[in-house]
Amino acid sequence: MDAFWKGIVLGFSIAAPVGPIGLLVLRRSLTSGMRAGFICGLGAAAADLCYGALAVLGVTMLAAWQRPAAVIGGLLLFWLAWQTLRSEPGTEAAQGSGFWSTFLLTVSNPMTILAFAAMVAGVGATAPVWFVGGVFTGSMIWWAILSTSASLMRQRVTPVAFVWINRVAACVLFGFGLSVIGRPFWDVW
Repeated sequence: MDAFWKGIVLGFSIAAPVGPIGLLVLRRSLTSGMRAGFICGLGAAAADLCYGALAVLGVTMLAAWQRPAAVIGGLLLFWLAWQTLRSEPGTEAAQGSGFWSTFLLTVSNPMTILAFAAMVAGVGATAPVWFVGGVFTGSMIWWAILSTSASLMRQRVTPVAFVWINRVAACVLFGFGLSVIGRPFWDVW
């Protein structure tokens, strides 16, 4: 059971930092409610589950796919930024920003697998199935907290606030896209 609790801590700590996925879950929860935001977060948790399993199995050779995955992830972030900027205030920007788009966006981030590999090496996973189950559980706990909190504020957000939320979210998503695409190439210079 110790491996399960370590997995929960790891899954929560990987999911919790606010990044593009957190921004999408937050926005989805504000516009469409807790269930929609939670499903969006479930896609990220499923990707964390996959990466946690790969890290436990010792498959770190996926780093060779770092550049193509970064370009795909960055382009997806650009598309989400554009859709967010164009969307009507208070409506969902990208119809596809549910389970599958957050899953693909999370999987396309090569830094996630490296973070999992480093953390698994540091924590050690003596019971891999329990550990990976804990990673998924910890990630889901974070997405449940975020989507529930955002949906509780949903009625208090005015249409003007949604315009600004869309603008800020679009700029942040675009910035994350630039960062994701550029990161593997910065090492070359």
